[in-house]
Amino acid sequence: MPFGIIDCKRLEVVPGTAWMNDQADLPQELHAIPAERLKHGSGKHSHIILVPQPSDSPNDPLNWPLWKKDMILLIVSLSAAVVGAYGPMLGPGFVPVSKELGISINTLSQSTAWLILTIGLCVFFANPVAKIYGKRPVYIVSICLLFAVSIWGAVAKSYSSFLASRIVGGFDFVHQRATRIAVWNLFLLCGIAGASFISGYIIENLGYQWTFGICAVLFGISMFLTIFLVPETSYVRPTPDLSTLPEKSHGDDEELGKDSEALHIEQLPPSNADDPKTTYLQSIRPLSGRYSEAPLLKIMARPFVMFFCYPAVLWAFLIYGTTLTWIVVFSVVNGVIFVEAPYNFSVAQAGLTSLSPFILTIIAEAVSGPLNDWICLKLTRRNYGVYEPEFRLVLMIVVAILGGVGFFGFGLTVHYQTHWSGPVLTYGLANMALGFAGVCVFGYVLDSYPKLAEEAFVAINARNFLTFGLTYFVNDWLAEDGALEVFCVLGGCFLGVTLLTIPLWIFGKKIRSKIARNRFLRQFMTDL
Repeated sequence: MPFGIIDCKRLEVVPGTAWMNDQADLPQELHAIPAERLKHGSGKHSHIILVPQPSDSPNDPLNWPLWKKDMILLIVSLSAAVVGAYGPMLGPGFVPVSKELGISINTLSQSTAWLILTIGLCVFFANPVAKIYGKRPVYIVSICLLFAVSIWGAVAKSYSSFLASRIVGGFDFVHQRATRIAVWNLFLLCGIAGASFISGYIIENLGYQWTFGICAVLFGISMFLTIFLVPETSYVRPTPDLSTLPEKSHGDDEELGKDSEALHIEQLPPSNADDPKTTYLQSIRPLSGRYSEAPLLKIMARPFVMFFCYPAVLWAFLIYGTTLTWIVVFSVVNGVIFVEAPYNFSVAQAGLTSLSPFILTIIAEAVSGPLNDWICLKLTRRNYGVYEPEFRLVLMIVVAILGGVGFFGFGLTVHYQTHWSGPVLTYGLANMALGFAGVCVFGYVLDSYPKLAEEAFVAINARNFLTFGLTYFVNDWLAEDGALEVFCVLGGCFLGVTLLTIPLWIFGKKIRSKIARNRFLRQFMTDL
């Protein structure tokens, strides 16, 4: 029972539990391959066994040069930043934009809610399509439609047309799934936090239509880069080959005798080095084949199964969902709070309040990853070299402190009309909590269920339904009950959810063991 984590005696190796410098923590399919036959990293990482194991094919994305991988990551991540900005960019100008469109502030905020709802719905369809036919067609369709709806939003003359452009735009956000979640998270959160301080000046000086116009320009550039520079990154690697090798008997078989030879069956890494290298024109085809034989409906159902049968995923949904949803609430209400007394900010000044979360989000992302790894390493050493995914949860203490101060502090400072630095700083601290929460949430879930990363990601992002519900009525709630009550309720819900980390820490290993022993889950959650 290391550090209060209840051990499990039903399985010799519980999924997620790993041993430092030991081949036992490799995937099951690599256990039968001698370590010296497995591919290792290069340079200072030469002692690390690569997981997954690259094939010998020149077309395997794992064999691409580092510059190419980083280029693809940068293009997709920059697109994610613009995607992050697209939702809250009208926040600073809610008052003037609502007047221009002839609608109430709450009706305008509902347009953002409908955008979020469509994102939540379409992600359940986009993930199985990407898993079966590859990520590239999903990227291309999404970025092209985002370019089109941005132009639509810029030229819309009525609220109905404006709302339709926002709803259709939600169907295109699925391309925000990036290669490395940490980098994707950084760009996405910076896009969300950084949108307002730029869009405030745009709305005030050029009109809200130009927020969509500039998005159209950025999405247009991203569309060009995606079509011509982002090849398909999905790849089906062949399974290890079986090889029959002679082996000297060691006296275990009396009939063979001491000097006779026995047969030893050994798995060898697959070799497909003779595959013809894909040409550039072939690499930019919209469709390049099928990457999974699993039925579409089965893949669509897996996130729902994870949501209800994997407590870690439900916990991640609640943590990430409440934190990010409450952050979206800031972007919805700030354009109202700061342009009225006692602050009386202009639209551009209201947008500048997001500089605090933008800066603190970058600090959180820079600090949280290395700090989380350092904590895990220390606890693993103290646990005699055995790593548990629950070690990723330690930083939830920081999340609770930052989020508690951020949410309660914002409500208190706005209610008691303190200096503007009070609500601006607490707004930033709440965003900083989200940066730390992302590391804990995705780190824990991916370490526990690495083969179900995409399904878990979709299930966690069902939080869009929660975000839709709150943003739909939050401005009316704010007008009726005031900032103190609204943000105290949000802060209380946030702290209540973070307390669920305690039972997950205690029972997490037993839960992982029970799921691994469930025959239905083993069969249903595995590709055919």
